[in-house]
Amino acid sequence: MFTGIVETLGTVSELVQQDATSGGGTTMTISDCSSILGDCNNGDSISVNGTCLTVTEFTSSSFKIGAAPETLRRTNLGALSQGSKVNLERAVSAHTRMGGHFVQGHVDTIAEIVSVTPDNEAKVFRLSPRDKSVLRYIVEKGYVTLDGASLTITAVDDEAGWFEIMMINYTQEKVVMGNKQKGETVNIEVDCVGKYVEKSVIGYFEGKAGGEPAILEKIVARIVQEQLSKQS
Repeated sequence: MFTGIVETLGTVSELVQQDATSGGGTTMTISDCSSILGDCNNGDSISVNGTCLTVTEFTSSSFKIGAAPETLRRTNLGALSQGSKVNLERAVSAHTRMGGHFVQGHVDTIAEIVSVTPDNEAKVFRLSPRDKSVLRYIVEKGYVTLDGASLTITAVDDEAGWFEIMMINYTQEKVVMGNKQKGETVNIEVDCVGKYVEKSVIGYFEGKAGGEPAILEKIVARIVQEQLSKQS
């Protein structure tokens, strides 16, 4: 679990493509991140551009992770190259301040930046998700995680298939998205609370919760019974 508050930027210093006999995927070394490795252990989880990955090796200033084929398909990590900057955040601990929101590090899809519009020192990013179904979890003034950074949604157009966030100058300097341009992509993780609420509500109305009959079926049956009683 993470908070979406990026701790530091790291640099991709090595990428090694694995063949099928090794399970495919990519092994990645990320350097220039000594500030988050003082308490690191093998097996720890670190969010890399919003993707929860497991540390397999580390030094005082770098660590190594493996990205599986599914991870590369679902995220923008496959587009990284040597020298790319990435957002980094360690998993939360008992004394972590919750400055952002609950982030799992499980990327839902990627989004293309369709425009970047200056607003004084801030920037307005308009994004179009590859999987448009995630838009039902994106609401104005709600949370969204973009490349691992917790950001506030400022506008949504479900029909046109886009949403916007505004990034202040301070944040632009602290996260990789601040320097991204039109046509580049970001990882999206929607607020998981919305998914749980949706599943619970659907289960309730479809009668999948506790074995109870579907609530809509019960309402319709009651209305029909009332009408039949009136007619008789």
